[in-house]
Amino acid sequence: MLVKRQETNRGAVEIVSLEDLVPKEHLLRKIDAAVDFNQLYEIVDELYCADNGRPSVDPVVLFKIVLIQHIYGLPSLRRTLDEVYANITYRWFLGYSLNDRVPHFSTVSYNFKHRFKTETIEQVFSWILKEAAQAGYLDTEAVFVDGTQIKANANTKKQTKKLVPKTAKRYTHELLEEVNKDRKAHDKKPFDDDQKPPAEKEVSVSTTDPESGLFHKGEHKKCFAYEAHTACDKHNFVLAVEVTPGNVHDSVAFDAVYDQLIEQFPEHKTVVADAAYKTPWICKRVFEDGRVLSTAYKRPKVRKNGHEWYKYVYDEFYDEILCPEYQRLYYTTTNREGYREYKSRSYRCAVCPTRQLCTDNAKCEKTVQRHLWQDYVELAEDARHTPKYRELYRLRKEKIERVFADAKQKHGMRYTQYRGLAQVTNWVRLKFAAMNLKKLASWLWNDSHPLQLFRFFAFPFSILFYNFKNPTFA
Repeated sequence: MLVKRQETNRGAVEIVSLEDLVPKEHLLRKIDAAVDFNQLYEIVDELYCADNGRPSVDPVVLFKIVLIQHIYGLPSLRRTLDEVYANITYRWFLGYSLNDRVPHFSTVSYNFKHRFKTETIEQVFSWILKEAAQAGYLDTEAVFVDGTQIKANANTKKQTKKLVPKTAKRYTHELLEEVNKDRKAHDKKPFDDDQKPPAEKEVSVSTTDPESGLFHKGEHKKCFAYEAHTACDKHNFVLAVEVTPGNVHDSVAFDAVYDQLIEQFPEHKTVVADAAYKTPWICKRVFEDGRVLSTAYKRPKVRKNGHEWYKYVYDEFYDEILCPEYQRLYYTTTNREGYREYKSRSYRCAVCPTRQLCTDNAKCEKTVQRHLWQDYVELAEDARHTPKYRELYRLRKEKIERVFADAKQKHGMRYTQYRGLAQVTNWVRLKFAAMNLKKLASWLWNDSHPLQLFRFFAFPFSILFYNFKNPTFA
């Protein structure tokens, strides 16, 4: 029977309670029950004057508005406040009645740009992590590290070329000490530790957002972007994040992420990362700290259609390299980059039957380099073949890659409307804080409502049973 809905109730006046209108299992109910938002007052207390100035918008309300934006992946604060105005559940979460006037989006934007700086956002991020740790949900024995690109709010057509100094490597001084020590051991003159001005390189800089970087990798289209270098635990809680321009390599930003992990989670024993992090310095730092780097195979750079890299064998006793024709390559020097150079005898290479597979050098010399910290790289290679660490690396796609997929697909991190490294960093930290809070709230709710967890696991079995009884439907 056809029934037509009458529209005469649009102007009806009813006495209702917001508490009754919000679904009992709504996500915002779980979040509201998971943590005590009054702790935010302690974090921002010093940012407000105690007895002067105009009354402010409640800072808890400001943070809750931003959490709504990031939890539901809303693209802007303007859109978020439009949703808050019309959404009963959002009003309940903020503590606003149906007739209360919600804050203007510019008020929220101004506070997060000028009042709640990086230090405040970091405290909020750490507070949520601390709540997860106290609930027993963090598993930091192994941490998963990787980086993901975030498109910047900048057009590639608006760019200019600029000479910028090359960023000095963090381990430059330590490496120079190792190099000079090795050179002295081989009766070579040590390098001078002179402070030369850094070399310059030409880069493309956006005129719209100069702090972003031109990103290009594989089949990706060139674009200005930022890079979120992130670490998570086995339960996909984000533990640390460092945001850089998009043209900064993952291995360069690793130290900043690793410093955060050491300070906040010193108990972790394994760092799981892809082949981009398999550098001598990273391997050395991780293994010297008593931890293990679980990583992937990294193809060595060798001559195309030439001898395979493993046919050049290092003889540690004689400090020599044996070539595929069983001839010796002798130590000649150690360069500033930390590589020992081994060269062959030209008169032997001149008559070598496979010289065309080895070198086209006019002097008939073959040069092979080996890094001073190559032993640490080989430790990482040994760990790669260990079942325990091989299984951890297999989980990487389910951990850190899943975090990035959820952040971009569900929480709107694929593209940022903010400009400037500081603003984008705060935006990313708040987004990951919202993701951590969402996971924490869901787990606490399931633990306190076991029936919900039973329904979650029982649902697939009920479908399977129904399909078994109804093969036509299956």
